[in-house]
Formats: sequence, structure tokens, C-alpha cells
Amino acid sequence: MNAQAAQIDDIRLVALPSAVSCSAMFVRFTLGEWSLDPLIDQAEELVAQLVTASVEGAAPDTPGFVLVRLQVRGDCLVIEVEDGQPPETAPELDGDHAGVEPLRGGGKRIWCELPLPIGITAGAVALPRRDVRRSVVPEPLMTGEPIGADADFLGRILTGLTRTDA
Repeated sequence: MNAQAAQIDDIRLVALPSAVSCSAMFVRFTLGEWSLDPLIDQAEELVAQLVTASVEGAAPDTPGFVLVRLQVRGDCLVIEVEDGQPPETAPELDGDHAGVEPLRGGGKRIWCELPLPIGITAGAVALPRRDVRRSVVPEPLMTGEPIGADADFLGRILTGLTRTDA
């Protein structure tokens, strides 16, 4: 995990059972935006496994948070899941490209790497595009005449403000 990240996105969730499905939606959306569709199923499965372990290890009365981060670095997708539990509670991950790191303030970061599809590098992953959106607020019509205040209405306001009901 030493290359500079070309893309990065994360989500912080309360460590409750709903975090598993929310993190799966996050993975699908983010990798879809990055045009990394071939990695979605595998990444979603790994994230679900890691988030489920965090949720199951969390105290039910004070569950804490779980952070899911996706990064594209060099020729791989890095998946990180952070929680407030000790490193000894990390689930086992197969492969050389996975690990557990203790966090400075307590808790742990579990990470794993998935190779990018052949021919794709971090620099080739495009940023998401934003479409031009029209405002939902209608624009005022420009008639050339200045919009004036209603003198009668302003007079009633002034009368109400200066009234002295005792």
C-alpha cells in the first residue's frame, strides 16, 4: 500500500446490521462511478464480510462507527474498513495483499487489495462526470421594469409597528 491514491471515497456508518447493506450500496455506486464494474461483485463480497465482522463485534448498546474506504492506487483497488475494536478481532483474509493495522487512537484498520482489470491503471480510472442540472427554482422574468414595493402594504406594516396598544 505505498502508491499514491488516484481515486478515494469513503463512508462512515453506525456499526449496526444496516451498515452491511449500506456499505454494499456504497461499493456498487462508487465502483460504478469509477467505471470499475468488473470488480463490483468481488469488492462487495469482501466489504460485506469485513463490515459484518465489525457489526458482530460491536457492543449492541453502544455500537460505535465503521468506516469503509475505497482507493484506486497503482494497479489495484484498496479496500479498507476501520472500527473501534482491537486488532485481534479481525477476520482472516486470504492472500498476501491483506492486513490489519492498529489505529493510533484505538481500533483497527483492515485492508485488502484487488488487482485492477487488465489494461487499467489508477491513472486511467476516470473521474465521475457531473451533468448540467437546471435549477428547480424558476428564474424571474426580466421585463425591464424594477420591482417596486406596494405602498399600501408597507403603510399597513408601518401602522402595525407604531401602534401602541396599552
